[in-house]
Amino acid sequence: MSTTGVNTKAVRLIAVLLMVAGVVLVAGGAATWITVRSQLVAENITIPDDAMAFAGNVVDGPLDAYVQADIINKHALEGSGGKTYAELDREDPARASVMNGSFLRASLFTSVIAFGVAAFAAGMGVLFAVTGYALRALVPAAADVAPRQTVGARA
Repeated sequence: MSTTGVNTKAVRLIAVLLMVAGVVLVAGGAATWITVRSQLVAENITIPDDAMAFAGNVVDGPLDAYVQADIINKHALEGSGGKTYAELDREDPARASVMNGSFLRASLFTSVIAFGVAAFAAGMGVLFAVTGYALRALVPAAADVAPRQTVGARA
């Protein structure tokens, strides 16, 4: 049998770094979510009555933004006889309206993605912080650590 010491300082340092990174990720995710939400609310977009859900709501979150993008597409297709921007003739008067609808949809989908990234960052932050806390709890301070014994191969 041989004994090897556990490098508690390194493990405890990594644990602290994980906890700090976790806090930073949660804060960054929350800040991103709040910023995107406040920008959407400032636009004062109200979901129309013929939307699939949330009729009358102000767009302020990822589901609202998705629903609004969907209804914009529906209205654009109705106005163009079912044709997309690329399918319309250059001289078609509906082309400008369909193009604006496409731009609005892209902007709303960008906000949906931003909400997703913010939630992912915050979730990873929680995971990092909990992992760091667990490492810190499992590895006691250096003075309390006894050498770890490992069983070597027998000749």
